Amino acid sequence: MSERPITPILDRVHLPSDMKALSDRELRQLADELRAETISAVSMTGGHLGAGLGVVELTVALHAIFSTPRDKIIWDVGHQCYPHKILTGRRDRIRTLRTEGGLSGFTKRSESPYDPFGAAHSSTSISAALGFTMAADLGGDPGDAVAVIGDGSMSAGMAFEAMNNAGHLKKRMFVILNDNEMSIAPPVGALSSYLSRLYAQQPFQEFRSAAKGMVSLLPEPLQEGARRAKELLKGMSVGGTLFEELGFSYVGPIDGHDLDQLLPVLRTVHERATGPMLIHVLTKKGKGYAPAENATDRGHARAKFDLVTGEQKKTPSNAPSYTKVFAQSLIREAEADSRIVAITAAMPDGTGLDLFGARFPNRTFDVGIAEQHAVTFSAGLAAGGMRPFCTLYSTFLQRGYDQVVHDVAIQRLPVRFAIDRAGLVGADGATHAGAFDVAFLSNLPGFVVMAAADEAELVHMVATAVAHDDGPIAFRFPRGEGVGVELPAKGTVLEIGKGRIIREGARVAILSFGTRLAEVMKACESLTARGLSPTIADARFAKPLDRDLILNLARNHEALITIEEGAIGGFGSHVAQLLADEGVFDSGLKYRSMVLPDIFIDQASPEAMYRVAGMEAAQIEAKVLQTLGIGVVGLRA
Repeated sequence: MSERPITPILDRVHLPSDMKALSDRELRQLADELRAETISAVSMTGGHLGAGLGVVELTVALHAIFSTPRDKIIWDVGHQCYPHKILTGRRDRIRTLRTEGGLSGFTKRSESPYDPFGAAHSSTSISAALGFTMAADLGGDPGDAVAVIGDGSMSAGMAFEAMNNAGHLKKRMFVILNDNEMSIAPPVGALSSYLSRLYAQQPFQEFRSAAKGMVSLLPEPLQEGARRAKELLKGMSVGGTLFEELGFSYVGPIDGHDLDQLLPVLRTVHERATGPMLIHVLTKKGKGYAPAENATDRGHARAKFDLVTGEQKKTPSNAPSYTKVFAQSLIREAEADSRIVAITAAMPDGTGLDLFGARFPNRTFDVGIAEQHAVTFSAGLAAGGMRPFCTLYSTFLQRGYDQVVHDVAIQRLPVRFAIDRAGLVGADGATHAGAFDVAFLSNLPGFVVMAAADEAELVHMVATAVAHDDGPIAFRFPRGEGVGVELPAKGTVLEIGKGRIIREGARVAILSFGTRLAEVMKACESLTARGLSPTIADARFAKPLDRDLILNLARNHEALITIEEGAIGGFGSHVAQLLADEGVFDSGLKYRSMVLPDIFIDQASPEAMYRVAGMEAAQIEAKVLQTLGIGVVGLRA
């Protein structure tokens, strides 16, 4: 008689409540199945793989012990949340991750009650958890709050601001420090060194006897580190640990892949904690999948890949990426100028500064997840006579805006801001869109703001930024490949505040700022076939504006249309202000500004996102015809 097939435990878990009846042995099997399901799903969709694999056991343990969604688990950044999504009723949609109409790659409140707080930027979880804790204390939603934060995210000042406040308030809440010795890049700074040494006695009387034997439960390499750290702490006159000084009871470190350790420790703190508690968990990013474990970034971000070999399925391109063009241009400039230094905030690979750092290691600074510090550090370098390039994604530069205003702009310091991921970025969705930098930089006195129309223009803008010592200057460029234009051997310094005419025409002028120029040229081809021949111009600068160019376009055409990959309040708004101040509208000019709509656009392909934004070639063509009052019968929306 044949044995009945064993139903996978994951097939029996539709919601976290289904885990309450599982034995510890079954929870261990569930973790194995959850890891396999995560790997399989990401192989088909692409996405953030390594972080999720590192927290599989932790995810199982948290959902088995806490009662979600009444209890709130807040995943810092959220790129490790795929296993969490599988366990919380979204397994049937997990292969839609990061696609149009599918699951977000991060936690998202509108997606599930099990995502109590949306996240896609780091270091916010402890603040949010404290907010939930105090809301419950004041009669709001009940339940415990648990923040899961990585050691890389703990390098941001906001995390310590929240811990300091939580320690003062002394309310019951939990912080899981997921210590994998790696954020996106290897972590930097004194905190990372501290965590790698840390071991302390437990604050609970019930744990003190257990703590003596805790070291023996760790893997052998960690046992030795723990013993050394314990000896080090014996000589400290202050006593306790950094976290205890901030008002948290500390437990750890414990092996985050061993449910035999995780489950009893979490059960104990869940039952007995009365104030803020930090549980220090050691994990390995990419755990359980060799291609991820062996990668330098531990499988942080992946395209679709072969499940067996881990080989990524990337579409080949003949054009270099804008990021690579920037990095190579900066390297060439730095070879001739020893004052050039480069700064990033935990994103050396994403910004191209890994290439710059390989060539100039002593002139490259990765400050960790600390954009505010990155900006002011750059300001100090500039004040000290260097030529700093503060290289950040547009969406991350937002986190350092106060420093941009007070530490850079007011002091007119020549910090060069290289702004990657400008515009809509695709699968990462609204949280990573570079939609606002043109608006929030162009309103600052003395700032120069540029946008590259193609990769050759980017080379020129790097050279222009190097040569500009009269105050701050910024240039923006998108994610992905360029348009395939021939690159100059060396960048040419552009005249500040001067655009260029691409082609002369009549009736309507289109003034483009940034890489929508390629779509404008496509629209122009269709318009020419209709008997219209627009004038096309590349603004290059949002600040200072090319007054002569703009006024000539306005006075010599029936209509003027601007287009930019940014929100309202940016380039087009400044053009409108100029036209109003000069009285140009009194002459009957038809002016239209094409900007990103006043919505957050969900993840999709960049092409689909720009279609939603109304910025594809056909939509630009329609805007021209509508502005001129010409019918658009048969033209697709």
